[in-house]
Amino acid sequence: MTVSSHPKPAELMRRFALLALAAIFSLTATACQTTSPTETTGSLAMASAPPGEADWRHSADAWGERYRANPSDPEAAINYAQALRGSGQRAQAVAVLEQASLHNPKHTGLLGAYGRALADVGNYKQALEILNRAHSPDQPDWRILSVQGAVLDQMGRHEEAQRYYATALRIVPDEPSVLSNLGLSYALSKDLVRAESTLRRAAAQSRVDPRVRQNLALVVGLQGRFAEAEGIAQADLPSDEAAANVAYLRKMLAQQNGWKNSDKPDNPPIRPQGS
Repeated sequence: MTVSSHPKPAELMRRFALLALAAIFSLTATACQTTSPTETTGSLAMASAPPGEADWRHSADAWGERYRANPSDPEAAINYAQALRGSGQRAQAVAVLEQASLHNPKHTGLLGAYGRALADVGNYKQALEILNRAHSPDQPDWRILSVQGAVLDQMGRHEEAQRYYATALRIVPDEPSVLSNLGLSYALSKDLVRAESTLRRAAAQSRVDPRVRQNLALVVGLQGRFAEAEGIAQADLPSDEAAANVAYLRKMLAQQNGWKNSDKPDNPPIRPQGS
């Protein structure tokens, strides 16, 4: 990622928080899919490596054959589209799901996957329209609610996003993927205190994706507590990789800190709201 020599505080905060949001965004899409390779991310430095190209190619070949035999098969379309996304063919994934949704206009799982794919290519407005059709007010799906929140966060509508997460948490209290998205939404709002407390709550759950802890490490690091961030990151990454990630974060934040106050390089570079 290219960073200017003197990024403004709000812009630097947004860059790192958007990386974290992109990393966790895929966690909320599981309700929109069926069996397929585990989806991970390569967009955030503090994250596990994604499945290899061969894994996605094998999955795309298998599900693609089934999809071509019957383009109206929702399971085939969902899994084929996921494999296409994993191999970077996001526009083709949208086309597959669009075609399948024409045959299955009320299939909620398919609509959820279609909305997620639209968000992948930045078509957020249409994504929200499709996701609204993937469940109903009398039968809300907490996973779809969390995806909707993530889309709204990508659009910069953080307060709205947080209401969607709150609704999801009323259905599934302490669900780590929703808590993680909520924590990252607070980070995007530059409320790092609430972001950290929410991500700690997510990381404390018994079933948690390692990326949740990596996003907690990111938010802790954004507050200048680098040693603590490295310790959190080491729970899931080799020590040298965790140290390298935190060193990178420290370097980027030092640029901002030098712009603001060059004689105090160890001060926390971003002040949480209310501090």
